[in-house]
Amino acid sequence: MCSLQSVNIARLAKNVLNVKQSSVALCSLRPYSESGKQPSKTPLYDLHIKYGGKVVDFAGFLLPVQYSDQSVSASHLFTRKSASIFDVSHMLQTNVKGKDCIAWFESICPVDLKGMPDGSSSLTVFLNAKGGIIDDLIVTKVNNETLYIVSNAGRLEVDKEHMKETSELFRKKGKDVNIEFWDVNQRGLIAVQGPKAATAVQSLTDIKLNDLYFMNSRVGSVAGVPCRVTRCGYTGEDGVEISIPADKTDTVTEALLQCNDVKLAGLGARDSLRLEAGLCLYGNDIDESVTPVEANLTWLISKPRRVDANFPGAEIILRQIKQGVTKRRVGIRMETGAPARKDAVLKDKKTSEVVGKVTSGCPSPSLGGNVAMGYVSEALKKAGTELLVNIRGKDVPCVVGKMPFVPSHYYIKK
Repeated sequence: MCSLQSVNIARLAKNVLNVKQSSVALCSLRPYSESGKQPSKTPLYDLHIKYGGKVVDFAGFLLPVQYSDQSVSASHLFTRKSASIFDVSHMLQTNVKGKDCIAWFESICPVDLKGMPDGSSSLTVFLNAKGGIIDDLIVTKVNNETLYIVSNAGRLEVDKEHMKETSELFRKKGKDVNIEFWDVNQRGLIAVQGPKAATAVQSLTDIKLNDLYFMNSRVGSVAGVPCRVTRCGYTGEDGVEISIPADKTDTVTEALLQCNDVKLAGLGARDSLRLEAGLCLYGNDIDESVTPVEANLTWLISKPRRVDANFPGAEIILRQIKQGVTKRRVGIRMETGAPARKDAVLKDKKTSEVVGKVTSGCPSPSLGGNVAMGYVSEALKKAGTELLVNIRGKDVPCVVGKMPFVPSHYYIKK
């Protein structure tokens, strides 16, 4: 879950940053000297410069697309075999308190917070009245009167307004809901991802990570700093996200960098990792015109909420679950050639009829060839279906593939 939106990073690499081997797609990405509005610095800005980060303006924040010690592809592969630290402080962290906070949150999302244990987290979506996805986010039920929410930087103002408006309606009815948006100057957020991430973090924390399973969250000390540690991420690998007081974010990050097999990674590797993991990119793969059913995210509509049918767009979404949809998000594989990029047209191989379009695509460092995702007609969603994708005016063979493209390695209780 991250608000990576869509600009051709290969072109950016050539014209701006001279980044070698980078060919992922990001959005709201430009050299910060050319941006109109003054972008914000995260608590790790000076650290990025210290370690050779090639900084760009991403969604209004100065963040590294990569570091000078390795290419985007090398950083991607390093994450898959070791552990990388990503600065995700640009994402919106929100703290919600009040005895009616769960009822409020369930009024704008289809998650079953009531049925979740304290300390557990869930991916969910803000929905509009038509069932469209306003944003995707992770919510942690700290307890019955406290929630911790992380949502996308690219939807920061939209999410703030949505939460403020809906909570105000609750308060006008005498309900107890209080929202605090944490500014980047108050809280930092880093993601430590990869098979060696837990070992590195465990050496610095009093939280027993063996007992902290995927989508669970705890408060504890990391490198002597009080933090919230959540077992989650955006790469398909095991790992955690650590919420840290802003003035101590560099302290925790520097301590982690002293661990064996831990390096910094930037936006470039983050995007290709999430695409291999089959994870959606808001603004590309999902938006307000797409429902969770069309996005192949029906599992986000929890069973108790389907019975209650009291979330935004419930009538439309429940009808789609029962009757089906006309389009569906799928994975796409291409063994050779140039990668398919956003908005590339997909065609039926037999008839050459247009049947959909690509929403994200990039080379796959882990698999070779290229991976993409997009929407196709419902009849063509089955894995193994052969299609054509139009790249630079030429129809190129591709095939619908199962997602995730690479196996996930989440730390799940067995």
